[in-house]
Amino acid sequence: MNKRLLTLFPLTAVAAAVGLALTGCGGDGEPLVSSVEFTATPAAATDEQMIKNYTTSVARVTYTDGSVKEYPLTYNTLFKNTDQTSEVKGKKYAAAQLFDVGMNPIKDPNGDPVISETADANSLLKVGDKLFLVNHWEYDDVLADGQDAYKVANWYSRMPMSMNLTELKQDGSGKLSLVKQTAVDFSSVNGGWIFCAGGPSPWNTHIGGEEDYDLYFVPGESKYSTTQAGLKAMTEVYFNNMKTANPYHYGFITEVAPKADGTYAVQKLYNMGRGTWELARFAKDGRTAVFGDDGEYSGIFMFVGNETNNPKAGGTLYAAKWNQTSADGSDGGTANIQWVKLGSATYDEIKKLIDSGITIGDIFETSLTEQAGFTPTRAGSSQTIWVKLKPGMEKAAAFLETRRYAAYLGATTEFTKGEGVAFNHADKKMYYAMSRIEKSMKAADGGPVDHVRLKENKAGATYTFDLASGQKDTAGNAINSDYVPTKAYVETALLGKPITADANGNTADVNSIANTDNVFYSEAMRTLFIGEDSGMHVNNYLWAYNVDTKKLSRILNLAAGAESTGLQIVDDLNGYAYIMSNNQHQGDWISTQPAALTQRLEAKAAELLGRNKYGVTNYRLEAHVGYIGGLPAIRK
Repeated sequence: MNKRLLTLFPLTAVAAAVGLALTGCGGDGEPLVSSVEFTATPAAATDEQMIKNYTTSVARVTYTDGSVKEYPLTYNTLFKNTDQTSEVKGKKYAAAQLFDVGMNPIKDPNGDPVISETADANSLLKVGDKLFLVNHWEYDDVLADGQDAYKVANWYSRMPMSMNLTELKQDGSGKLSLVKQTAVDFSSVNGGWIFCAGGPSPWNTHIGGEEDYDLYFVPGESKYSTTQAGLKAMTEVYFNNMKTANPYHYGFITEVAPKADGTYAVQKLYNMGRGTWELARFAKDGRTAVFGDDGEYSGIFMFVGNETNNPKAGGTLYAAKWNQTSADGSDGGTANIQWVKLGSATYDEIKKLIDSGITIGDIFETSLTEQAGFTPTRAGSSQTIWVKLKPGMEKAAAFLETRRYAAYLGATTEFTKGEGVAFNHADKKMYYAMSRIEKSMKAADGGPVDHVRLKENKAGATYTFDLASGQKDTAGNAINSDYVPTKAYVETALLGKPITADANGNTADVNSIANTDNVFYSEAMRTLFIGEDSGMHVNNYLWAYNVDTKKLSRILNLAAGAESTGLQIVDDLNGYAYIMSNNQHQGDWISTQPAALTQRLEAKAAELLGRNKYGVTNYRLEAHVGYIGGLPAIRK
């Protein structure tokens, strides 16, 4: 079927027709799993270890018949960003090559191909009898000549970004390998901007966050120029000046639905709201989703759909209000959560608004100074913007200026760098990564409200939220979900531990999580997996936290300077389990790292991986898309 025709039908319906859940098909009589425990991978000790992605962990699996088996784990790279594996219009390109609206390769000022170094989200999906991987490229970090992209004169701080669709094969030992790959064409939705985290939907598609940091449209606002620079790049680089980029085309949850024949359909879920979305994670009901909202002065948002597995059919968007119950917040704080209803809408309603050419000036009157009848808000920065909603603009405000409208209605927009979200359905828990507790989350931060009053912890925390049914919003209206977060707290092992810099420059305890980012929960393993994005650890790590024993184990060492991304757990795929895990921006050294260590690591990287024609280490220009293998299917 032609891809253009596919866009005429809901992706959820198409996926349901051809997709199968990741459920494996192992033989009868195999013992079921009672528990899974991971041994710890020691923190990297040698220079060579520090520049590699590796694991020495072992999975100890206890079965219901009492037997115990040990499975050594290994990290496997499926492909690197620089591998010539992506085929577009009959030509081969690097996997992370970026393209314009016509799917022509973008080149930098030196004439070199623009290849992203920032592998992010993964969704490993079984569609029919085939396996597909959808992965993200988040932003362009560095040019081939080693210059930071955002510092290059007459170049751009933002690039139009991309995803890959890769067909994989699985051999008899469970090893995955690439069959064929292409770059996803986003021209039907006006391109993509900063594809961050994501993962599989309950209806077997990929959904990812379009992390639009550039939400600042008020002239004179402190970050207004950043927004204009980003839109300039989309207009000039993506559209080649044939079209002017519309800011209301970006900042949405984006869906890619692979088909068994290797084609796919793309859409942006406009009626789920617009923001700096790390991702939206759906509960198993296929209706309730909670968003990671990145950046400072951010919120926590929830979407409740009208229909199962079909968000386009309409739903209601809510914003959390944090009612702190702890005194000083030294342990990450505790709070009861209320939900402020922002509005309800279908996909068609919000797309019609966007297509009308609506601007922020049509939605709000705004002022940089106090005005009678205006409400002070902070949304995305420490600058207070005074706003007044224009008549009849409630729906537009809720779904196009989601964070600003949440602040306007009295919800909490004081969080700092909300990241990943994961659901534990059996225990009615949700996990929410808060990368750092600082600035807007501290008491008396100078904002118009002070809901969040916590002690600073730059190493962040992964919050646990209790979930409940039968909840009402702040106006007393029923919330139609069984998975509504009602209470927030931090379990002891999931709180970051800042320290005075050690000999390598680590400013957080290497035996604890620092700057939590990706999170994914395995119901079968009873384990929360947590990946770091930390400037406080020289090497970032991937962790496994057993929710029953409370044991925290480091299971993957990421190459120095790299962030842990692409986290997805597949418990049973044709008899094997997989921990999907990527890295990005390796060699982006942390500021506290001693110069001598940096020099040693640069030398070791050059020795092992070589340099390009500009003398830049290939290490700095590479990113890995891969997985931890060695696990059998985990069946409860």
